[in-house]
Amino acid sequence: MTIIYFFIALFATTAGSMAGLGGGVIIKPLLDVLGDFNVATISVLSSMTVFSMAIVSIIKQIRYRFKIQYKKTILIGIGSIVGGVIGEKVLKYVLNLSDGSSITTIQNSILLILLISVYIFMNNRNKFKTYNVSGIFSCILIGIGLGSIASFLSIGGGPINVCVLTLFFSMNTKEAAVNSIVTILFSQGSKLISIATTTGFETFDLSVMPFMIVGGILGGILGSRYNKSIKELYVLKVFNFVVISLIIVNFYNITSA
Repeated sequence: MTIIYFFIALFATTAGSMAGLGGGVIIKPLLDVLGDFNVATISVLSSMTVFSMAIVSIIKQIRYRFKIQYKKTILIGIGSIVGGVIGEKVLKYVLNLSDGSSITTIQNSILLILLISVYIFMNNRNKFKTYNVSGIFSCILIGIGLGSIASFLSIGGGPINVCVLTLFFSMNTKEAAVNSIVTILFSQGSKLISIATTTGFETFDLSVMPFMIVGGILGGILGSRYNKSIKELYVLKVFNFVVISLIIVNFYNITSA
């Protein structure tokens, strides 16, 4: 059974690293479908896998000398650190107020709405006005929003990051994909540090974690290689395929719950 989790992590992070999806947005709903772990454990497994992928992917992109907008991305990343902590605390608070089934439905419902919105925007970008935000406060504020959403939904935030980076910073799909991974590294790293310094990891069932981390590392290597070698059009096609698939999976999770 553990091999299934390895392949979920591998597929999710390969597509995630290549198209800026991160992987958590794929891992979270699929683990919900399998139903072997509770919401809190799925959140930790997803974050650890995506964090491992992000480290490897960024190292690879630096070696490939891909253009990363360091100033803006680091400012967004700083905001994502704050947002990651906020999202984790909100998730913990909501979990204390409701049962696991209710929070799963809430997460999948919000994610479904966001994915549909992202798909519409990314495939009609020419009809929308885009911006080139450069202010320090604005970049940090955007990062806080992205980090909070990603942490609360336990998804890493990939598709939402790509959409926001395209809208507010006028990046193309490939640039947004790579810069999205940097933001994911910050938000998921802060979330894991927050857990480690508060509740710790002893209460979570992390038996499949090593398999998922290995899958995440391999996915980061493969995804960053594909991002470098293929055209932007194909990156968008992968992005669209994954987003449509996730819309279907999230709809299934909502109806089955």
